[in-house]
Amino acid sequence: MEHEEKDKILLLIENLADLPCTLVQQNLNKYIQNETGAKLSFLAPILQETEEIVVHVVGDEILDRGLRFSISDDILNETLKTRKSLDPEPSKLDYELLQKLSSIINPSPDQFFSVAIRHPLKKNVALIVGIVNIQTDIDFKDNCLKIIKQCFKYCLGLFLSSLKYEEEKRLKEQCQDLLRISRKLFLHLGDLPDLLKEIMIEARRLTNAERCSLFLLDTENNELVAKVFDGQSLMTDEMRLSVDQGVAGKVAKSGNLLNIRDAYNHPLFYSGFDEATGFKTKNILCFPIRDEKGIVGVAQLCNKVNGLYFDICDEEVAMAFSIYCGISIMHSIVYKKIQDSQARSKLSNELMMYHMQVEEDSVMNVVNCHADHVLEDFDKFSFNPKTIPEQHTPCFVLKMFDDLDLIKHWRIKRKTMIKFILYVKKGYRDAPYHNWLHAFSVTHFAYLMMKNLKLINEKYMTELEALVFLVSCLCHDIDHRGTNNSFQTQSGTVLASLYSSEGSVMERHHLAQSMCILNTEDCNIFESLTSDDYSEALDLLRNNILSTDLASHFRTVEIQDKIIKNGYDKNDLKQKKSINAMFMTCCDISDQTKDWLTSKKTAERIYDEFFSQGDLEKSMGTSPIEMMDREKASIPKLQEQFISNLVLPLFKNLAKLFPKAKIIVDTIIKNRDIWLAAIPIFNDYGKKGIKNMDILIDTNIEKEILQAYEKHTNSIE
Repeated sequence: MEHEEKDKILLLIENLADLPCTLVQQNLNKYIQNETGAKLSFLAPILQETEEIVVHVVGDEILDRGLRFSISDDILNETLKTRKSLDPEPSKLDYELLQKLSSIINPSPDQFFSVAIRHPLKKNVALIVGIVNIQTDIDFKDNCLKIIKQCFKYCLGLFLSSLKYEEEKRLKEQCQDLLRISRKLFLHLGDLPDLLKEIMIEARRLTNAERCSLFLLDTENNELVAKVFDGQSLMTDEMRLSVDQGVAGKVAKSGNLLNIRDAYNHPLFYSGFDEATGFKTKNILCFPIRDEKGIVGVAQLCNKVNGLYFDICDEEVAMAFSIYCGISIMHSIVYKKIQDSQARSKLSNELMMYHMQVEEDSVMNVVNCHADHVLEDFDKFSFNPKTIPEQHTPCFVLKMFDDLDLIKHWRIKRKTMIKFILYVKKGYRDAPYHNWLHAFSVTHFAYLMMKNLKLINEKYMTELEALVFLVSCLCHDIDHRGTNNSFQTQSGTVLASLYSSEGSVMERHHLAQSMCILNTEDCNIFESLTSDDYSEALDLLRNNILSTDLASHFRTVEIQDKIIKNGYDKNDLKQKKSINAMFMTCCDISDQTKDWLTSKKTAERIYDEFFSQGDLEKSMGTSPIEMMDREKASIPKLQEQFISNLVLPLFKNLAKLFPKAKIIVDTIIKNRDIWLAAIPIFNDYGKKGIKNMDILIDTNIEKEILQAYEKHTNSIE
C-alpha cells in the first residue's frame, strides 16, 4: 500500500471513531465515491440470523427506514453466493432500492458494480458494497475492487461493531416499547372493545401500517370474527369468515405468520372485506395471537406506510407484540366472566333477598309489640328456650339485646335491629336440627353466659365483643342445608367449589350469608360503629362463626386446655381469641346442658338430620359413617361418647374459668349417665327388631330409661 493510501485509511478510521452506524456508513460511502469516482455507493450488510440484506444509507442520505430484502429474492444474492464482484443490470436490483437510487441519480443509474466483503474470521460474506455509474473498463473495475477491499480490510470490524450496537439499541427500544404497551393494554382489561381498539392502534404504530383488523376465533362456529379498526372507531357490525377462508384463516389454522407483499396476486387473499369497506389492500402482515392453550385470534396489518411492504423487523415486532395481545385479551375475557359472575351473584342475592323479603308489617308487629315477654327463669342456665313459641322468638331476641344494654350502647336503630333479626330468621331453612330454633337456643345460651358469668363486667369481653358474640350466635348456621362439611366436599356441591380450598365449607357459607344480610338495606346493625370498630366487628364475626366448625375446635382444644391450666390472661389477644372460640362452641352445643328430656328431644332432631344425610349418601353409592347410618348407629352409645369426649371436657374448662358454671357440669354428667343406662335398653329393643329412631321417640321406653337410671343411682347410694 502506498504511503499516501495508508494516510487516507488511517484518517478514515480516525474519523469513524465513536460515530453511530449511519454516520459510519456516510463516511465510508464518501470515501469509496471519492476514491473510485463512482456517482453513488451504498453498503449492504448481511444479517445471517434473519437471512436479510439491509441498506440504511445511500450515498450521504440516511434512509428514514432501512431497506430490507430477503437474500434469496435479490440479485445481490448472486454476489453473495459466488463471493465475487459482479456488475448486473441495475434494473435487476430490488425495486425499492432501485427507486431510491433513481431518486438520487438523474438520469437513472446505468451501471452497477457489487463487491463481496468476507468476514476475516467466519469466512462468510459479511457485507456487499454497491457502487453506481463507474467506468466499465476492466482495469478500472480491478482498481475499484482493490480500493474497496483495502478499505474494508481495516474498517470492516469497526463497521460491524457499530452495526451490532445499532441492532442492540433497536432491540432495547423495542423491548421498552413493548413494556410500555403492555402497561397501557392492562389499563383496558375491564372493557374488551376498548382493549381491542388499543391493541390495533399500537399494532399500527409499531409496524407503521395503514389499517389493522383483529379476528377473534369463534371455536364453536369454526369462524373468525372481525372487528375492523381505522385507528379511531369500531365497526358496529361484525364480519365473519370461515377459518378455511382467506389469509387470516390460513394463519389461524397453521399458527404461522404470513407476510404478503402483493395482496391481490396472492391466492389466499379474500377481497370481500375490501369490497365491504371500500379499502384497497396492497400488502399484508398477518400473525396469530395465542394464549397458553392455543390460538385465540389473528391480527392482520394492511399497507405499509412509507414503504413498499412489511419487512423482517415488522415480523419480529409483530410476533413479540402478539404475546402481549394474547395475554391481555384472555385476561380481559376472564375478567369479563368474573364481572358477569359477580353480577349474576349480586342479582341472585337480590332475588334471594326479594323472595325472603321481610314484610314491613312483620317489622311493625315487633316494633309495636307491647308484651313484656317476662318468663320465669329466662335468665337461668336450666331454662329451655325451645319452649317459647317460634312466632315470639324475635321479640325475645330483642329482649336479650335490650337486657344487655347493647342496642342503647351502640345506638342501633330499633327498626334496623328488628329487621335484621327477621331477615336472619328467614335465612334459616326448615332442617330438622340446624334451623332457627337452634340459632335462637345458641343465642340464648350466649345471653346466659354474659348475664350469669358477667363476661362484660369482669372484662372477659368488651361491649363490642359482646355485641358481635350475640350476633355471631344468631347467624352462625344461616342457610344450613342439613348436611355436614364432609358431605359438601365429597359431593362436589356448589358450596364446596366456593369454599373447600379454605376449609369449613358450611361455616364460610354461613358467614357469607350473614354479610349478605348486613349489606341489605336497613339491616346493617353495625352502621353506627366507627371505621375501626366496624372493621373489628367484621373480624370478630368471621372468627366466631368459623370457630363453630367442630374440626376447628379439636385443632385448638389443647391450646384452650393449656390456657385454663396456666391461667387466662385477658390482655393476651391470642388467648382471648382462643377463649372466645371456646365460648362459641359452648353455646353451639348448649342443648346438652339442659335436662335429659330436653336434650333427648334435641337428639331426635339431630339423628333425624344425620340419618337423612346417610340415606342420601347411600343413594349416591357411598357408605356413610356409623353415626349417619340408621342401620348401624347406636344412639345412646354415640351420645355418651359425644358428651364424654367433647361436651364434658369443654364445660369443665368453662367451670374452671367460672365456678358458677359448675351447675352446668353437674347436669351434663347426669345426662351422660342416663345415656349410659339407655345403652342396654336400646340393645334389648334392637334385638326385637325395633329401629333406633323408633326407640328414641317412644315415650314409654323413655320412662323405662329414666327408671333404670334412678335404680342404678339408688343402688350406688
